[in-house]
Amino acid sequence: MCALFQPDVPPPIQTTEPVQTNFPKIAGAEIAGAFFRNRVAGDFYDCFRVSPERVLFGLLDVAGRPDTNRLILDAAQAFFRTLGPELFAPSDINESDAMVQLCVHLNRGIMEKAAGVHSCPAFIGCYHERFGTLCYTNAGHTPGLLRDRSGVVELASTGLPLGLFSHATCEAPTVGIEKGGALLLVSRGVVECASKNSAEQGAEFGLQRTKDLLLADHSASAQALCASILREAGEPVGDLLTPEDMTALALLRSS
Repeated sequence: MCALFQPDVPPPIQTTEPVQTNFPKIAGAEIAGAFFRNRVAGDFYDCFRVSPERVLFGLLDVAGRPDTNRLILDAAQAFFRTLGPELFAPSDINESDAMVQLCVHLNRGIMEKAAGVHSCPAFIGCYHERFGTLCYTNAGHTPGLLRDRSGVVELASTGLPLGLFSHATCEAPTVGIEKGGALLLVSRGVVECASKNSAEQGAEFGLQRTKDLLLADHSASAQALCASILREAGEPVGDLLTPEDMTALALLRSS
């Protein structure tokens, strides 16, 4: 994965990632991701094209630190990259069914690799560039935030985190992303970091603050949007800054 910050943003300390994410070009849209600070936990994102009109992406949070969860993290991404193209490549698929199947296999694969229970909240989406639609599942992850002309809505959890129950299932609804709209995914470390507002010292940055920033943001690119959110959330507040990973992934539709 790459840290995709604007030049005026202090660069994060980078560590080795399982497989580098090279974000694909998308007709009428753009997707990018970024992280802030040390990679101390299990956040990772990935994105790749699975068909001529579909792009699959995900933000996952494998429980534990990299030195203890590396094999599980690698396995999760391998499953994601192997199964994604198999399930989403056909032109006539039911995207919701394919997404459910992907989550079922990911869930079982994580449990098998961990030889037991190992929590992995995940937000996985499939964007159809011709229709501007997003089929997604939220497995116990921080809500996705979808911005349109009417405001920002939460794409809340549609199932339990992956890696907890071998027969767990999830739902996979579809939403439209209008022209000029944006989808923002942030890790738990963003919403749980300490607020830099002096009147709220010790309080969490929070999901509402993230929604307010997304609504007010006029960044022209997905990369700039990620950088703006993380710059605001990652401002140091003494020793109150969260030790968790702070990660953002954004999809902007331009046409």
